[in-house]
Amino acid sequence: MLPTLARHALSRGRTPAEAYALLARRTKQPLPAARAVCLALSIPLAETTRRLNDCYDALLADPRPGTEADTGELLEALGVFDVPKTPTPTELAVIDLFLIAIDALGGIRAGHQHGLSRWFTTGNLTAAYLSLTAARPLPTGDPTRYWAALVTAGELLLTTPTPDPRVKPALTHCRAQATAHP
Repeated sequence: MLPTLARHALSRGRTPAEAYALLARRTKQPLPAARAVCLALSIPLAETTRRLNDCYDALLADPRPGTEADTGELLEALGVFDVPKTPTPTELAVIDLFLIAIDALGGIRAGHQHGLSRWFTTGNLTAAYLSLTAARPLPTGDPTRYWAALVTAGELLLTTPTPDPRVKPALTHCRAQATAHP
């Protein structure tokens, strides 16, 4: 019943956070409301359960009336409602190059790591690429390896059926950095 209501809310243009808030307000049961939104988004039950277990104590165990919208926004920001995309072989290769770059970075902030993880899950590799091209390797990192991995990743992103126009200037930047760090 709740997944049907969640699907209806989503089909009417509500965001997952808004659909959650609507169901949680109506039922006074945050966990079933969050589960219903995940299932309405076709997130597999096992993955839904894992995600909700990760945030249950902090967000869903002790709900306060009137905080449903805030909780929905937090669930969305944490990636609970992210719909996984199955990557193509090219996208898998790009992700592998991103992992090489992350390793060569010499350290990464937790928030940046979280964002990258969400982009990998949802298939938003352009956003991941742009965030990495804006970063700089730490003194403990390996700039040569970092920029080389991002050059190759950018070249692969340009081979996708509809490459994002922002990739080309970012790739130019990476090539210049790779030249400066031979």
